[in-house]
Formats: sequence, C-alpha cells, structure tokens
Amino acid sequence: MKEQIISVKNISKQYQQEQASGVQNISFDINKGEIIAIIGESGSGKSTLLKCIYGLLSVDEGEVTFNGERILGPNEQLIPGHKEMKMVTQDFSLNIYAKVYDNIASMMANTDVHYKHEKTMEMMLHLHIDHLKDKKITQLSGGEQQRVAIAKALVTNTSVLLLDEPFSQVDALLKNQLRADIKRIAAETGVTVIMVSHDPADGLFLADELLILKDGHLMQRGKPAEIYNHPNHIYTARMLGNAVVLNTDDAKKLGLEIKEGNAVFYPEWVELSNSWNSRRFEVKDVYYKGFYEELLLERNGVTIRAIQLNRGEHKKNDHVQANIGRFLKL
Repeated sequence: MKEQIISVKNISKQYQQEQASGVQNISFDINKGEIIAIIGESGSGKSTLLKCIYGLLSVDEGEVTFNGERILGPNEQLIPGHKEMKMVTQDFSLNIYAKVYDNIASMMANTDVHYKHEKTMEMMLHLHIDHLKDKKITQLSGGEQQRVAIAKALVTNTSVLLLDEPFSQVDALLKNQLRADIKRIAAETGVTVIMVSHDPADGLFLADELLILKDGHLMQRGKPAEIYNHPNHIYTARMLGNAVVLNTDDAKKLGLEIKEGNAVFYPEWVELSNSWNSRRFEVKDVYYKGFYEELLLERNGVTIRAIQLNRGEHKKNDHVQANIGRFLKL
C-alpha cells in the first residue's frame, strides 16, 4: 500500500484581487517515492503551488501537510521552507567560486568528517559528477551545474526534492540524460520529486502523475498515459500533444459528426491509408521532424496535421487518402 507523504487541501493563494493570479482551491495527495510533474503555461500558478508546498509562501486558504503535520508559512518560522524538503531553482543557487565537492559537502555538519566525505562522494557518483569534484562551478556547463545543484539538495537525506523548471537552462542534448538521472535517483533513494515545468515532455518522460494547471486551477491529474489519451480539456490536449481542434462545422466537412463542442485529436491518430472511410486530402506542406515528418493536410478548406513515418512518401501538393481514426469530443 502506498504511503502518503504530502496532502494539499483546498489551498488558495492570490497575489492581486482584481485579476487572476496564484492558485485557487487546489487539492491533491502525493505518495512517498512518487515523481509528480506540475505542468502548465506561463502564469498558470505552477511555481506558486510549489512554493506553497515548500512553505516559502503562506496560503490564503486551506493547508498543506507533510506526514500529517501542517507546513508552516514564512511568517511562522525563522527560516522559510520545510527541513525535510529541498528546492532546486532555475539559478541553481551554487557558490560559483567554490569547487564542486565543497558545494555539496557544505550542506553537511563536520561532526563526522569521514561520513561527510563518504556521503558527498556517494552523491556525486549517483549523478556522474565525481570526476568534476575539484572543478569550480564557473568551469562547468549548465547541465553539470544542474547535477551539482541536485546532489547538493539530496546529500542531507532529503525526503522531498522540489524542482522549479529544472531544465530551462539545459540544452536539448542533455535534457533526456538529466530526466533519466532524476528518475533513476528517485528509484534508488526513494526520494519524492515534485517538479514544475512548462515543457510537457518533462512530465510525460518522468512523472508517475501529472497535474495540469491553467489560470491557477487544477484542470486534470492522473498518470501521463491516461491524461494524454483522455484529456478532459482542449487546453490539456494542446499542451501535451499539440492537438488538432475542429469546431462542429469544420468537423462535419471532414465527415466527423458531432452535435456540439469540438473534435480533438493528435496528429498520430490520423491514418494515412485508403480505406472505406478515408477521404482525399491535399498535402499543403511537409515538416521534417527527424525520424518522421508532419504533413499539413487540407480538405474543404479545413487543415489538419498527420504523422508520416515513411519520410518522403508524400510530398507537397500530393493528394493522399486519410482517415481520422480516433477523436475526442471536448
């Protein structure tokens, strides 16, 4: 049975009364050892929620508990933040003039120097930065600095690791490696990870559960595959998979009968095949995506997108038979 570690109960935090900001009436629970990704566009309340969980912000309503005890706000304690949690922010908060080893070791007391050394080296090995121990932070790349910041946060047997836009300063080549590192470390150490990101790929790759935020409201939560395949809102579908959205009139032009709302589908749900229910589209453009291509298709003045795995099979101005194999009514 899973052990609950954090409970967020009906919390609200407003910055300005005259306009929507912060978070509003949000509730959810987090189990020990889970990786939770809070996903949303800029201004959706992601970082506010993270700071409320950590205790850096006082909530206006509701409460956040850690192992059943209420987390205190910054006006209730001398040093803001919960002692069993650590937060890694976008700027990493490292001593740029100190060595990697010293940055990490500085988090531990000198009461047992041997243990302090062993633990520091163990954490550097975990994050594959042991070879950098004598380098100064100024000599490191963004990805290496990220690893040092995470090692520094975890070296004191942290229960909950909070990551605020952890990959915003890391180039694309390192993102997947860092995501894999975080997932591995969570599995090996049992640490609970709560991550904020505007990039849905972070959540789909890493998370056990996703929380989708919009304008301070929790729109949907659940396992990544469940939310991706069954989004409750157009916002969620567009955020996670850049979904195609058709109103009732445009949907009807493509043979999709819906009485109200919108037809929503991902490009990979469009089947490029000649079947009894396929229709003729013109290829308006082809976008190279590496191992596949994305086709911009048009029929009766309506454009949709489809995935072409056999690159070069269909080119611009070609005509293809396509069928929207699956769609959602939202």
